[in-house]
Amino acid sequence: MPRLNLYVRPERPVASYLTPLTGVTAELLAAQGVPLSLAMATLRAALPRNAVLVGQNIAKDVEWLGLVEGVDFGQMVDLAALLRCWNPNFGSYTYAAQDHYASVWLGVQRTEADAHDAVADAVISMRLFHAYTAIQHDATAVAAMAERVLATTPKPSFAKLHPEFEGCCMGNRQTCKCGAPFFS
Repeated sequence: MPRLNLYVRPERPVASYLTPLTGVTAELLAAQGVPLSLAMATLRAALPRNAVLVGQNIAKDVEWLGLVEGVDFGQMVDLAALLRCWNPNFGSYTYAAQDHYASVWLGVQRTEADAHDAVADAVISMRLFHAYTAIQHDATAVAAMAERVLATTPKPSFAKLHPEFEGCCMGNRQTCKCGAPFFS
């Protein structure tokens, strides 16, 4: 299956590339970055109209990109909704980060030193989707995975480890100092 990996050259100055989190550097964008309009035209030309987009909170990515379901692609599958776990201790669903699901469901251990990139995250998203679809009709197996997710302590997120990085607030509710509103 062909892969498309585009880097968008920013139009405004960048306060921080958050390189440990994103894997992106100024040098990478200078060498491989393209304007957003070219990236979007390339994406729309390559994306099959019947494509199923799979990802953690994929609707936010689709919204940011300005893609339209049924026009630019067929449908979305949100891993956050598929893999959420009913937590009887709180009487609500618990959602975990993709890396936590990957650790529990796939045995994939990523460390803070492993810079994230869109291609690696997409591969993990697809592996998680396939792992889920392999057991989705077995309620006992799905419940067992949910129990494992809840019983396994997640590694702290980048935002928890670095509430502020290179002068940029990471938006962690407990440690935010910038005063920006939270929308979740």
